[in-house]
Amino acid sequence: MRRTVVIDDKLLEEARKKFGTKGAKETIETAMREVIRYRKLDELRRSLGTFEISLTPEELERMREDDWHE
Repeated sequence: MRRTVVIDDKLLEEARKKFGTKGAKETIETAMREVIRYRKLDELRRSLGTFEISLTPEELERMREDDWHE
């Protein structure tokens, strides 16, 4: 679907550099995908809520190492 929009050139160029994209279309589509991805991750994080975990940093590190070696 075609659209005509006015986009700040400096903003578009900064986004293009950050994403490593070549043209305006690729940059805008990549930015939209990233925003959607970020929002979905944020929704997931919020839906999981918070919980208490009673591990020391050492215990947590040991668990990570055990998982890494399996």
